[in-house]
Amino acid sequence: MKFRMLLSAAAVVGQLATFAAGDGRPPKRIFDESDAQRAERMAWWIHDRFGMFIHFGLYSVPARHEWVQSFEAIDTGTYERRYLPRFNPDLYDARKWAKTAKAAGMKYAVLTTKHHEGFCMWDTATTDYKITKTAFGRDVVREFADAFRAEGIKVGFYFSIMDWHHPDYTVDHPHPLFQKITGDKKAAVEKLNANRNMDRYRKYMFDQVRELLTGYGRIDILWYDYTPEGEFGKTWRDWDAVELMKMTRRLQPHCIVDSRLGLMESDDGWDFATPEQCKSADWPTVRGRRVPWETCQTFSGSWGYHRDQNTWKSLPQLIELLSETVSKGGNLILNVGPTARGEFDHRAMERLEGFAEWMHHNSRSIYGCTQTPEGFVAPNGTVLTYNPESNTLYVHHLCYPMGFLPLDFYEKVEYAQFLHDGSEIRIRKPKSEHGQSGELKPVGGLTLPMQKPNVTVPVIEMFLK
Repeated sequence: MKFRMLLSAAAVVGQLATFAAGDGRPPKRIFDESDAQRAERMAWWIHDRFGMFIHFGLYSVPARHEWVQSFEAIDTGTYERRYLPRFNPDLYDARKWAKTAKAAGMKYAVLTTKHHEGFCMWDTATTDYKITKTAFGRDVVREFADAFRAEGIKVGFYFSIMDWHHPDYTVDHPHPLFQKITGDKKAAVEKLNANRNMDRYRKYMFDQVRELLTGYGRIDILWYDYTPEGEFGKTWRDWDAVELMKMTRRLQPHCIVDSRLGLMESDDGWDFATPEQCKSADWPTVRGRRVPWETCQTFSGSWGYHRDQNTWKSLPQLIELLSETVSKGGNLILNVGPTARGEFDHRAMERLEGFAEWMHHNSRSIYGCTQTPEGFVAPNGTVLTYNPESNTLYVHHLCYPMGFLPLDFYEKVEYAQFLHDGSEIRIRKPKSEHGQSGELKPVGGLTLPMQKPNVTVPVIEMFLK
């Protein structure tokens, strides 16, 4: 995962443009797929809205960020000698992970099969730098796929197209060896890359993706990460990204693919945009068109397990993030970084259990929902989501009002109730109220109990006329 701080909403479009950077333009179209066929392929994902990301690898051992190798400029030999012998996730239980995700209301899950460090979490034939060569000895990816499918959760694989371990992967600006450079960077990079061969690396990369797409059953999502743009970076040509996409669809025709291969200038070289660690002010667009999108977010600041990080989001903040994302037509994939022993730590479990309780009562306000039609403006302190199939509006109370919720669109509401218990909420017709300057003005809306219900974020379900 690319490391980014939380971004302002205005940065979303710029972030999408960043992931679209490339050397020249890729083909306008790669596949013979109609818009209707694409919509059908993606329908489940757009409906389900909420997924789990899992970042798990050698970096769980140092426990201070999944980019620790780059941040601390640790060379490959030192990194491997220090952490490979210590990685033994003996408490890993994929079935427990899957049951936890299901209870939290997550409908799909994406596991890091290989992060930028190059360590493989499956029994690959391409390298010995893999989980089955550790004391643990088991194929984490296989157990994950089997367990999550058994719980009815769609299965996705994250795969880093960068690889800091492979000797032929050319040094770019995220590479640990680049961090050691002082002086003339161009000359130093040329020297470091003198004996590296991206053709050989590409073959290795394609072979690994082929293994993942042919050896683990139906794969619903492939989450490629990522094209490091700019000087001393790479472009879509470095991955032979068009052919990589063609192979992906040939082996798993139904698979949904993210936007990080550098092909965003192609109409069909990606399925959904991936603004990271940010909230969008509006539904993101590409070339003037609204696009399917998913914000990938962490509970805290890092993706891998970080023992000492203290920036964890509260449950109300996370529910707000989910509801706001859905209110702009997007998905939320929320990350867990398991410990080096293979468990979700207590902070993650606390929030996942909180989601389980909230989604048990309020999932109707998330699944199948999207942005409201024109003419429905969210009252202050609320977020609105809308289910077009049932013509139902949902009001998420981020700041609970005192006894009354004014609604500009009250006349369009046929019936209202709290979602958590199904109790009726009365619609109040306009009534004269004194404004700040003393004038009288009509106000209509919903009459609420003075005391906030015992729900983290109360939701009102409104059936429209």
